[in-house]
Amino acid sequence: MNNNDTLDLNLDYNKIKTYEEYRKIWEKVGKVQVKMVEKNEQCMHNVGDIFIFDNPYTRPEKICNALLHVLNLYLWRVALGFPSWNIEDKKVYKLHCPDPKGTIWELKKL
Repeated sequence: MNNNDTLDLNLDYNKIKTYEEYRKIWEKVGKVQVKMVEKNEQCMHNVGDIFIFDNPYTRPEKICNALLHVLNLYLWRVALGFPSWNIEDKKVYKLHCPDPKGTIWELKKL
């Protein structure tokens, strides 16, 4: 894709005339699961903890602000189904919390 190309998500915005039509398109934005898979030092979360974002605008309860800061950079990409850089599975993003040793989290669209 060069700089003059636009990203086509196969959405025809001209067809949206009612709230119900808008909701049908919004339903295609997937839920995102965030799961801790590795813990390297002290953290309020534990390996296996899972948070579900119903959409990129929602914030699950009890998720720490530092982790949320990192997640916000990728939630829309995951929800829209963009492939990750993960060599083993392009549907899974692996992110590190902002702490120098911290935790590793997997994000995937449900």
